[in-house]
Amino acid sequence: MGAGTEVVAVGSGEERKVLDLVFIEEDFGLSWRDIEANRKAGLPPDLGAAAKASMACARKEDEMIFGALTAAAGKQVPIGDWSEPRSAFASIVEATEKLVADSFYGPFVVVLSPALYAKTQRVVEGVGRLESKLIKDVAEGGVFRSPVLGEGQGLVLSLGVFNLDLVVGQDLITAYMGNDKLDHCFRVLESLVLRIKRPGAICALAQ
Repeated sequence: MGAGTEVVAVGSGEERKVLDLVFIEEDFGLSWRDIEANRKAGLPPDLGAAAKASMACARKEDEMIFGALTAAAGKQVPIGDWSEPRSAFASIVEATEKLVADSFYGPFVVVLSPALYAKTQRVVEGVGRLESKLIKDVAEGGVFRSPVLGEGQGLVLSLGVFNLDLVVGQDLITAYMGNDKLDHCFRVLESLVLRIKRPGAICALAQ
């Protein structure tokens, strides 16, 4: 990842910031032998390498976004043992209450590590609903998981472009880089930057 064209972020006067767009890229190649073999067999080109490069870019994008959100979080809620019934729901409610107390309102969105997310996929005794469904009652923006978050990490966000947004300079594209002898070289790339305007809108969950 690298930095490129600058983008004005937020604020006015001395508080005004300028952020660099982050360039995310991943290279891949297509072998002429594979292309020719598929052509003779009447098959489309094998684009597995392109899919792998695109997924690598998506991973880098998630690392940039969630790394910045975690680092900038203006609030934190320590979580206990989510193996206990309703403990996950209680942690999310505590996080939303902290946000509301500081005048950050819904809709809220929850992003969890795969390990924490898995612990919300249980039926709550006496209610007959998954705990994740109960969480969605207070987090109307949805409950999601991201593999880039650590095992005991999560985020609760107050949504709104006035809190944060994602500036896209170049949406994800595939560029032809030329040939290496008879093989073809490509690059999957994009440029973007996360603008965190009000860090107080972010509450981190941590063990």
